[in-house]
Amino acid sequence: MRQLFANRAFVTLFFATFASQLGTTIGNMAFAFYMLYRFAAKPAYATLAEMMYALPTLAVFLLVGVAADRFDRKRIAENTGWIRLGLTGLLIGALLMDWIGIVFGLLFIRSAVGKFYMPAEQAMLQGILEKDQYVQASGLNQMIMGIFMLFGVALGAVTYNGLGIVGAVAVDGCGFLLSALLIRFTRISHEVRLPNGRSSVRDLRSGMMVTDFKEGLKYIFGHKLLMVLLAGYVLFGFLNGGFAVLPMFTMKYKLAPDAYETFSSLFAVFLGLGILAGSMVTNKLLQKFKSYQLLISGILLTAYSFNA
Repeated sequence: MRQLFANRAFVTLFFATFASQLGTTIGNMAFAFYMLYRFAAKPAYATLAEMMYALPTLAVFLLVGVAADRFDRKRIAENTGWIRLGLTGLLIGALLMDWIGIVFGLLFIRSAVGKFYMPAEQAMLQGILEKDQYVQASGLNQMIMGIFMLFGVALGAVTYNGLGIVGAVAVDGCGFLLSALLIRFTRISHEVRLPNGRSSVRDLRSGMMVTDFKEGLKYIFGHKLLMVLLAGYVLFGFLNGGFAVLPMFTMKYKLAPDAYETFSSLFAVFLGLGILAGSMVTNKLLQKFKSYQLLISGILLTAYSFNA
């Protein structure tokens, strides 16, 4: 781990990702609380806001991998920050004018732009780290995700109550600004940024994207383990979609209508603690057990905890 943080490029990318994720998490949670308060009689609005974060995946899934493979990865990661910063400014204006339809549209576009960040960032990490260091970095990223799950809802609630929805969205913008600046001043070699040579947007044809996508699917279907893992991710995606709003709805409309923000935050804290604890021991467990054994055991324990 010490060697990992001795790599200045990794440290800069790590904090850039942290800043980007921090802004996104606060904004997403604040919007959920805003929708439940502003449109208490229309809970579908809160669900629609969550869909604006997930649906862009279907719109750009053909593009994100091709872009990270064929274009400058550093510029992709940096420009996602600048573009989301600009969209955040427009989002603040739409909120002030109370244009809810435009707010949903901007949330969709901003989320779509954000989908390009992680593939480019992960590809750069693979280029600047050794294989064993990349495993450590993946565990560290999971730990950070656990921290955001631990404090994300609480941060969103505190920011929303203290600064209002406009202030929470402005915090989003600060996170995107910091992320873009950090990536701009990160030194990444040309070979890592453009491993397949320089390409232009004119070279990006729909046929080429479909071909690359078909090759990826062919590779996945040719390896049974990858196919099973992909099916698992699809299933977990459905479960996570329900988990995104279900705790808030349960607290707001059933268990604690007058203190749903507090109890929603506590729910996320305990969920995040579990992920954080799991991330801390995963590397050691992988040295003693096989990956599929850990996956199966984790799924069975989760199912048992829900039925207990």
